[in-house]
Amino acid sequence: MVGKATISVLILALLLLTTSIFIATVDLRSYLYPILSPRPGGRFPCSTGGGPLMVYMYDLPRRFHVGMLRRRSPADESPVTAENLPPWPSNSGLKKQHSVEYWMMASLLYDGGGGNETREAVRVWDPEMADAFFVPFFSSLSFNTHGHNMTDPDTEFDRQLQIDILKILRESKYWQRSGGRDHVIPMHHPNAFRFFREQVNTSILIVADFGRYPKEISNLRKDVVAPYVHVVDSFTDDNSPDPYESRTTLLFFRGRTIRKDEGIVRAKLAKLLAGYDDVIYEQSFASGANIKASTQGMRSSKFCLHPAGDTPSSCRLFDAIVSHCVPVIVSDQIELPYEDEIDYTQFSIFFSDKEALEPGYMIEQLRQIPKERWVEMWWHLKYISHHYEFQYPPKKGDAIDMLWRQVKHKLPRANLDVHRSRRLKVPDWWDHRR
Repeated sequence: MVGKATISVLILALLLLTTSIFIATVDLRSYLYPILSPRPGGRFPCSTGGGPLMVYMYDLPRRFHVGMLRRRSPADESPVTAENLPPWPSNSGLKKQHSVEYWMMASLLYDGGGGNETREAVRVWDPEMADAFFVPFFSSLSFNTHGHNMTDPDTEFDRQLQIDILKILRESKYWQRSGGRDHVIPMHHPNAFRFFREQVNTSILIVADFGRYPKEISNLRKDVVAPYVHVVDSFTDDNSPDPYESRTTLLFFRGRTIRKDEGIVRAKLAKLLAGYDDVIYEQSFASGANIKASTQGMRSSKFCLHPAGDTPSSCRLFDAIVSHCVPVIVSDQIELPYEDEIDYTQFSIFFSDKEALEPGYMIEQLRQIPKERWVEMWWHLKYISHHYEFQYPPKKGDAIDMLWRQVKHKLPRANLDVHRSRRLKVPDWWDHRR
């Protein structure tokens, strides 16, 4: 009986459907349209949701990127591949801290194991299939290489590279199509791309902070804050049974104490922190020996001080993280990497400039932090420190993997801007609202 009833219901439903189609109350095209109607370009809207980000990387001549790594080598214009990618120089000094551009490019060249499903971004060769477009111009290295002293005549080389890359982009139909909004351009050094940065202000910029950018050029809404590449060695064998007691220094700082802008707080802190037996606050300049001294100092300290430099951020914060030394951040305008995913208050202490400059206040607050709370922060640092490692081959969850995920987070807003710009017939009224 049950079987006959089921068959009867199915026959009745089929009769109702065919009758509805006959009298035009049901249009099957609305149900079949997503299957039958191909989308030009091959990619479906919002396709970045589940799988890896599909990234098209511009094939630029070597002078825009790895050619700057080996300036004395013979001219070589062969395509850069995973097989011939030169390693980042071990003797690059402080240039290393702004080398995010190199590691992003390297991650897209990598075609090794792990499978695409474990990676946040993969390279595509067909630009029509791309979610985003990566511009591998090493603008930070160009600044550091071509006339780092700003008034050096060699700065003309940096300026010419910027002119040339703008010409390439303006001639690209994919740049024209989006106005550059879905293009990713690293500008990690605060002086990177300094001659023409306003002409790429719609793109997703990879920056260290916003200290030297007007908000019309770079802002947190559209851009990605990247960590510095740490210069101290990672503390990989930090397995002390009692890390709190083994770290005998309360607060540690080594670095330049005379800086500009927000960094003037450093000179003031030098005076306030003098005279404490368990506080180290030393003037130091970058060198191999001083980096080794900083490595040891951070590993033997409970807290590591991070005051603002010439801009709100500096490499010191990320040196502290990979040393598992609880960062003490004194920088009123700092923005932090991956902050939509990572809560820095779980492993860092924050003071405003005003609080830090109140005599005795900061040291007193640090002394009052219970051992149990410090150990919790230490464990948290050990748990998250891999997110600040730059390496090749790339690994799941490392710094570059996290950065590509941040780019993916920015794309919906970029796509909204692109789609609105195509249909607006008047100037965007949001630009004029109070």
